[in-house]
Amino acid sequence: MASLGQMSDYEIRLVRIFKTVVECGGFTAAETALGISRSAISQHMNDLEGRLGFSLCQRGRGGFSLTEEGKEIYQAGLTLLTALETFRSDVNALHHTVKGELNIGITDNLVTLPAMHVTHALAELTAPNHAVTVNIHMDPSDAVIRGVMDGHLHVGVVPAVNLPSSLETRLLYDEPSYLYCSSEHPLFNEPEEALDVAQIASYPAISPRYPLPREARQAHDTLNLRASTSDREGAAFLILTGRFIGFLPEHVAQQWVNAGKMRALHTVSQHYRIPFVLITRHDRRPNRVVDAFLQLIKDN
Repeated sequence: MASLGQMSDYEIRLVRIFKTVVECGGFTAAETALGISRSAISQHMNDLEGRLGFSLCQRGRGGFSLTEEGKEIYQAGLTLLTALETFRSDVNALHHTVKGELNIGITDNLVTLPAMHVTHALAELTAPNHAVTVNIHMDPSDAVIRGVMDGHLHVGVVPAVNLPSSLETRLLYDEPSYLYCSSEHPLFNEPEEALDVAQIASYPAISPRYPLPREARQAHDTLNLRASTSDREGAAFLILTGRFIGFLPEHVAQQWVNAGKMRALHTVSQHYRIPFVLITRHDRRPNRVVDAFLQLIKDN
């Protein structure tokens, strides 16, 4: 007794031809639908019957009709072709739908940065046609770096300072910082042209305890450092007391500048820029969510 083994592409094609012949009601009517001759259709049907081991239809002067086996093969063929189409659709959908989880670590006070492409990338990644869960961890840069290195985080956004060689970096933007005082400070009402470096250095200033590039460290070295802070929010607190001057990123200070509670001092000399980068592990495993996020960052 004949039996069918693993189906080849050719046998699937034969099933498609058989389906069309049945739905057209015969070989002659199927010629136009299939775009092949009646003799070619007949040969394909003979091949299918030979592979299956039984007759599928009656054809001749009495017209076209299915055998009992032919009726069952037709239904089985519909199931097969439907499953193949569902598989094809599902595979194609994967190219347009991203599913999974993204764990991202970000250092503090970056959301107000106008050039924050991460926000736009996350918006696209969490669009309704995707199924992505985003978990954001707000941590100091050293904690974000550790998280990416140990695999707890997929990606991180940190200043480009003291980064291990095992990390891959993508530049996001340069963040400008200026020296600020509050409206309660003696320098607040001093005209810009009247300020000089020596005068500024005579007032108590804030020393950061978080990583900074050399240019930023050099800018702090000229100041009278009398207080310290572990993050930029702490620097803002101390500046707002009116007792200290300190560096803040321009976008962080902007809300208090707009409210008349802070001003930048001698912007020509008292400023520096910090490059911020997106970090991933060089040896990270392929991940469609992470890959999609990185591509969105590149495109924004």
